[in-house]
Amino acid sequence: MTGNGSNIKGRIARLLAAASLLAAFSACGTVDRIRGPKEGANTELEARSVAPQDPLARPIQVAWTSARATHCGFVFNPDQLRSNFMAAEARAGASPEQMAKIERAYDYTLQSVASTIKDNLNYCNKDRTAAIRRDLNRYLSGDYTPSARMAQ
Repeated sequence: MTGNGSNIKGRIARLLAAASLLAAFSACGTVDRIRGPKEGANTELEARSVAPQDPLARPIQVAWTSARATHCGFVFNPDQLRSNFMAAEARAGASPEQMAKIERAYDYTLQSVASTIKDNLNYCNKDRTAAIRRDLNRYLSGDYTPSARMAQ
């Protein structure tokens, strides 16, 4: 019995050590570096700052605008915007692999930005809603060209 008890204690100790290492790696971003680069913008600031020449600029910017417009109470169908955008990307000749990457970037950005701004009660100020309205109207009309300067 004593041999078995110390064996179990050793396993528990190794398990706790592994859990501690995993927690430490997660906290410093090591897991993300091991897993590979994320696709999409993690925060509202990252979405706003994406370079127009970035291959994922269009899905990031359209998703960013959709999340912001939804948060600020704009009357539009975010699912239809996503569907129309994806159809435009497919018509433009994106391969199935590229479409999968575009969809992941769009969905990740939409969720991340919504999560980032959800508790900001002062987010929808006059200047910001004017910028959102301008971008949203452009996207709803089918113009998904990434803009060089994103509105704050």
